[in-house]
Amino acid sequence: MCGRFTLTLDPSQLQDLFGLTGMPPPVLAPRYNIAPTQPVAAIILNDSSQRELTHFQWGLIPSWSKDPSMGMINARAETIREKPAFRAALKRRRCLIPANGFYEWQKTGKEKTPMYITLKDGSPFAIAGVWEQWRSPQEDVIRSCTLITTTPNSLMETIHDRMPAILNPKDYDRWLAPGELPEMDLRHLLSPYPASNMKAVAVSRKVNSPKFDSVECIEAV
Repeated sequence: MCGRFTLTLDPSQLQDLFGLTGMPPPVLAPRYNIAPTQPVAAIILNDSSQRELTHFQWGLIPSWSKDPSMGMINARAETIREKPAFRAALKRRRCLIPANGFYEWQKTGKEKTPMYITLKDGSPFAIAGVWEQWRSPQEDVIRSCTLITTTPNSLMETIHDRMPAILNPKDYDRWLAPGELPEMDLRHLLSPYPASNMKAVAVSRKVNSPKFDSVECIEAV
């Protein structure tokens, strides 16, 4: 699964890297420990077919759900087409979740060590996501998203049996394009990112608490 990640880019960096329309919000605080139920930055295509930055609650709530507290933080790439909670979103509401890195916990005996995983060159990346809109009987609206996970590459399989589906920048347009994606395209887009381009370091257990959001979370130990 993918249950924590970081985003420390300033608005102008986001605009340049992801080709956003207009300027993003002027205040976008660095986040070192983004956790489920919290707001996450996401990139979608707006009505003018241009890339736009928005925010979703992390944990997708299906539009037909009776319980808005049951948000799903991850969707498996292998089954996302068949799951009722994700089918409509996959067809019509795909998004990019920008990140600098993500965390996973490596189990050794009874110990679990938090690992921070990034690209080797330190560059940001985008995780494939889908989003949904839920409306309460009182007409309250919650827009929420889930991050897609895939099978691990050779680096990640030493840490965990899943990893986020990191997209190649050349595939951003294909992922965001409206309409249903063929099965062959999905398999290509949501395949494991090359292990040779990634690295992992052990970090402080302070990251275990979602209340702790500081640069200390990503410092190697």
